[in-house]
Amino acid sequence: MATDIKDTAHAVEAAAVMRLLPTRPRLLALGEPTHCEDTLLDLRNELFRQLVEQEGYRTIAIESDCMMGLVVDDHVTSGTGTLDEAMEHGFSHGWGTLAANRELVRWMRAYNDGRPESERLRFAGFDGPLEITGAASPRQALTALHGYLAAQVDADLLPCTGETLDRLLGADDRWTNPAAMMDPAQSVGRSAEAGRLRLLADDLVALLDAQTPHLLAVTSPDAWDRARLYGRTATGLLRYHYWMADTSPARMTRLCALRDVMMAHNLLAVAARGPALIHAHNSHLQREKSTMQLWEGSVEWWSAGSLVSAQLGREYAFVATALGTIPHQGVDTPPPDTVEGLLYALPEDRCVIDAPRLATALGDTRPAPRRSPWFGYSPLDPAHLADSDGIVFVKDLSRT
Repeated sequence: MATDIKDTAHAVEAAAVMRLLPTRPRLLALGEPTHCEDTLLDLRNELFRQLVEQEGYRTIAIESDCMMGLVVDDHVTSGTGTLDEAMEHGFSHGWGTLAANRELVRWMRAYNDGRPESERLRFAGFDGPLEITGAASPRQALTALHGYLAAQVDADLLPCTGETLDRLLGADDRWTNPAAMMDPAQSVGRSAEAGRLRLLADDLVALLDAQTPHLLAVTSPDAWDRARLYGRTATGLLRYHYWMADTSPARMTRLCALRDVMMAHNLLAVAARGPALIHAHNSHLQREKSTMQLWEGSVEWWSAGSLVSAQLGREYAFVATALGTIPHQGVDTPPPDTVEGLLYALPEDRCVIDAPRLATALGDTRPAPRRSPWFGYSPLDPAHLADSDGIVFVKDLSRT
């Protein structure tokens, strides 16, 4: 058994990951079981560099606000703004402060310098403008979509004026009120103004679709693609706010699902541009349903990865990351009867595991689920071992 497991392990390199897959995927999803660890982000950065240099990948997309990510994309592709500005304004969740993210942006800008547009690397956030405590105002996305269309189509085709949008939106703090996450009555999502905005957003997206040949003739493909992002984001946010005002027992399940639907739509748009490395929490990228224990109880929903995999098939690949120890968070050596415990016994400090082969090698042996003493780390689910294409295993996540 030990020999069979060792035979599934390889060095953490892009070439080793690619050998696990039947073909080069358009989206190669690398999950992480916890956030904000530079060791895992450094590993991601190195893998992306190898994918760029060896496999022709040109985009990286991470679990960060899709609208804010445009700031980073402008910086790495054309040098807009400074590195400090890109880090301050281009990341959500506070991730612009992480050293590995800064190094990624710096390297991408240096790589692109002097290269033709067709060879430049691209950056994308694929999360919605959402935090666990609430959601952004739809103002930025909605007004950007309206502005793009107003500049290119006849005014009588527009369903409203910019002034009408501004009046209906009102103050942004109505939308961003953090109390609305815990108290649906605090949400503006089912107000008369929000209902009207949902209809107008739908009409603006329909106009964008109807005018596609004209818009592609008079604006750049990138400008049109961004307008589509504005449309997805505006309609997604208005839908999210609507369900924030829901009082049914399914409220949090709906909100978790809607977030991943927004992620999935953004990932499919990234896939249309060409091969990309995707990086996010395992729970957003896995093929099986995601689960989470919240204050309202347990919720379960289909992840972005499961939604994208259902559409892309083999053009979507998922490699999970698993950890042995996280000493600074009290996560000690894994029990030997868990998947992490079996991998911890391997001599390598880090390796890529052929997950389907590992599942075959285990046969009827059923590893026990690992229990984490720290809420911020999510162990592998041994029942879904074969649902990933590979596993990156890091033995010890120590900080220096």
